[in-house]
Amino acid sequence: MKVNLAAAKKLIKKYRNKKGVLIPLLQEIQAAYGYVPGSAIDLVSKELSIYPVDIYGILTFYAQFYLTPQGRHIIKVCQGTACHVMGGKELLDYMTDTLGAREGKPTKDGMFSVERVACLGCCGMAPAVVIDHDFYGRCTIRTMKELVKKYRTKK
Repeated sequence: MKVNLAAAKKLIKKYRNKKGVLIPLLQEIQAAYGYVPGSAIDLVSKELSIYPVDIYGILTFYAQFYLTPQGRHIIKVCQGTACHVMGGKELLDYMTDTLGAREGKPTKDGMFSVERVACLGCCGMAPAVVIDHDFYGRCTIRTMKELVKKYRTKK
């Protein structure tokens, strides 16, 4: 799939001749495209004289970056010990089954991606879920049904 690199070019121009810009630049590219396209990586490499392997090193080290298109809303379901015991596995299974989402792949309508995360660090609120940047604790299947409905209509 061909990606229009106009947004990436504009962002590179914003960061040119500054130090320590790679991570913020990649974050903004991801915000613009929903992921970091390979063609944008090639452009950053060329324009900022950074080896592609160094860029990929950053992108694969930090879990916040995606190299493939994601859903409009990313649902992270905690699978840490407390969340797992309190129903996190059932929530994850429910979300993947109900939405028809495979982990790491967006739903057919492009609205959601579902991810298993090792720990969200809030065991007292188990089971926990993060949708985009919003945290939800003590989740149930009913909660998830309501949240999916809410995010489907969210602009």
